[in-house]
Amino acid sequence: MLHEDGALFGRPSVVVAPGATLIPGWLSRDVQQELITCSRQWAMGPAGMRRPRMPDGSSMHLRSVCLGWHWKPYQYSRIADDVDGARVRPMPQRIKDLARAAVRDSTQLDPAVSRNPEGFSPDAAIINFYDDDDRLGMHQDRAEDNLAPVVTLSLGDSCVFRFGNPEGRARPWRDLVLQSGDLFVFGGPSRLAYHGVRHTLPGTSPADLDIRRGRVSVTVRETGLLESWT
Repeated sequence: MLHEDGALFGRPSVVVAPGATLIPGWLSRDVQQELITCSRQWAMGPAGMRRPRMPDGSSMHLRSVCLGWHWKPYQYSRIADDVDGARVRPMPQRIKDLARAAVRDSTQLDPAVSRNPEGFSPDAAIINFYDDDDRLGMHQDRAEDNLAPVVTLSLGDSCVFRFGNPEGRARPWRDLVLQSGDLFVFGGPSRLAYHGVRHTLPGTSPADLDIRRGRVSVTVRETGLLESWT
């Protein structure tokens, strides 16, 4: 069953599972536009946008660009060797600040999100671009060397996001509609929960947002990797 908007009272914040929170409308419209504009610039490269390939050679049903660390299934590196061989762009301080605030606010809603929200030290971001027919299969975020919370910011078209459990891809799961400006954070007992994007909802982007089409997600993580930037 989809998370229903409260037309009369607005969309309330939700504890989806222990350690997993949804805060609707967390980003102001100005910040949403700022992130969309920056995402376009990051996508142009160097180390720009590409369609990631799975280890078996198949392509994922989305395009992405990385900051801080370059991710490809299922490893991190400093070099975008599946794009142009360029060094990945540094993690912007603006993204770090937003992610830290996201973890603080989510932990206030559910203390299970993080035992030490002030210690959250994000160092990698994956910006995913979803066209009308794109999706992301159920998976775990396991490439990191710690279990710090994962922060996701949604921009543009809404999507149906499936959030499951740490044991496998089967039920129980919960389907949620993530709209532009929404914040979703999962940590603690839900940090290794399987999750994915079932499909986007074309044409649902706010009319005053300059995104043209599709959905953008900004997912921020703390890798725990110790290699210095220099």
